[in-house]
Amino acid sequence: MIQKCVAGLLTLAVILSFVPHAAIAQDRTMPMRTADGQPDISGIFTFRTLTPYQRPEQFENDETLTAEAAATFEASERTRQNRDLFDPETGARSAGYQPRAEGGVLSYNEFWYERGIDLTDDKRTSLVIDPPNGRLPPRVPGVAAPEEASEESEDERNAARYDSYTSRSMFDRCIMGFNAGPPMSSGAYNNNVMIFQTPDHVVILNEMVHNARIIPIVDVDKPPFKQLSGVSRGHWEGDTMVIETNQFRGGESRGTSPDKSLVERFTRVNADRIAYEYTVTDLTVYTSPFTVMMPFRRTDGPLFEYACHEGNIGMHGILAGGRELERQGRKLRP
Repeated sequence: MIQKCVAGLLTLAVILSFVPHAAIAQDRTMPMRTADGQPDISGIFTFRTLTPYQRPEQFENDETLTAEAAATFEASERTRQNRDLFDPETGARSAGYQPRAEGGVLSYNEFWYERGIDLTDDKRTSLVIDPPNGRLPPRVPGVAAPEEASEESEDERNAARYDSYTSRSMFDRCIMGFNAGPPMSSGAYNNNVMIFQTPDHVVILNEMVHNARIIPIVDVDKPPFKQLSGVSRGHWEGDTMVIETNQFRGGESRGTSPDKSLVERFTRVNADRIAYEYTVTDLTVYTSPFTVMMPFRRTDGPLFEYACHEGNIGMHGILAGGRELERQGRKLRP
């Protein structure tokens, strides 16, 4: 009898020993959930990456790279983009700045940049995944690229930038962040975002210009006016948060127009990754929609305050410099 009891207890112990492991294995495959049962996409993430937005010609036939080829490309990109290696004196790799002899300086040295240090986990050669060639679709015939849209010469366009604050871009005026979107796009720095959610809303707070999008995920009427970041509404499709945005006041993204529509998808892959995918449809500019996929990687916080011009004194300096040159009799326009 005693032997049977001992055998039974040993059998029970063996069975119980597997329960926690099975539960843990199941938890690893189950999406993270909030207290109200929604998939949990909250956290602080970085979307910096060395993966090019569009596929470079050298990788025309390569959707992904081998580990060895990726390491070579990553090393070359870190060197190519390193501001400490730029030479404004000779004009080589000077990002369009005047030579040093004419007062030109680089905006920042490498210390201030926060680029990615590697490609995406799957070593893709472009963030654009559709069209399959990794390139933006052709533009609509007769629709010029933004830099070609004006009949003014490049010198005239540059000179007009000193006429008024209204001549400066939304980025210069610290109204919009050049990587905050929507849609978000990896840039030179401040590639960080905080996502937090309630049962009724999801909030996307970008470090760049501390732009916050408060997006209802319940049935709420849209306003009758347009907004700089568009008007967004979210909903769940299974475990994916889908955010649809239109009613844009301006383009400001890859040469698109205010007529574009945007669909963003956020899917929790694991505790440290969110897959961020978006599709832009703007048939007034591009002949077909295009889709981009890039990873969000969990990072330590908090977000930095992006003070931009700190009281907009930078804008004052830009325009004051233009007025001083005019006072000296120098023509800003050709």
